[in-house]
Amino acid sequence: MSSPQCCSNPPILNSSSGEGHVEKLGVLDSYVSGSPNSKLAVILVSDIFGYEPPQFRELADKIAAAGFFVVVPDFFHGDPYPNDDFSGVAIWLKEHGTDKGFEEAKPLIEDLKSRGFSAMGAAGFCWGAKVVIDLAKFDNFIRAAALLHPALVTADDFKGVKVPVAVLGAEIDISAPPELVKQFEEVLNVKPEIDSFVKIYPGTEHGWTLRYDVTDEAAVKHAEESHKDLLEWFTKHVK
Repeated sequence: MSSPQCCSNPPILNSSSGEGHVEKLGVLDSYVSGSPNSKLAVILVSDIFGYEPPQFRELADKIAAAGFFVVVPDFFHGDPYPNDDFSGVAIWLKEHGTDKGFEEAKPLIEDLKSRGFSAMGAAGFCWGAKVVIDLAKFDNFIRAAALLHPALVTADDFKGVKVPVAVLGAEIDISAPPELVKQFEEVLNVKPEIDSFVKIYPGTEHGWTLRYDVTDEAAVKHAEESHKDLLEWFTKHVK
């Protein structure tokens, strides 16, 4: 991550929030929401603040209400980035690499398949975007990928994608500025066989989809717009 921007508005944690519950999938404790009888699953890969923030779980519940079984894994094993001081981001990232997240996503996906889920999508937020784009480079893990205010992702990552990819970017974002998001789009445009959706949301900053001020009408509207686009993407491709 090129900057600690994602830490500028840390969430208030509450592990008991949400309509779902926590269970182990693969090697990871995961917040799950929605009917286990659904054949369609969506995996949400968190930013550095982990799987507990209430607004993150509210988004999981929202997607679950549309008919998906939603899984929010704890890729940090109870050690998300602390909220009060972002000076240690670089050190934390060395101990919480996206490569490890990618490897731990594999048994989680296999567990879901063993439970009868026939199609899966994955969305990654900031840190999680790198995990998801790496999953998208294979055609046997997920049906569709979405990256929201991504970090650690390069244009080269998109050259090898094999499933539909959506990129939801912020207008103000050091980790993925609009010019970089446009590079992502350029790479995807030369892969017409891969469906893609790229959008930059005016007036938004990094993290706007998850860490918005619920008393700010404009911020809520921006977040809800991104949630709607995300849900439409999965409804189109995870079936």
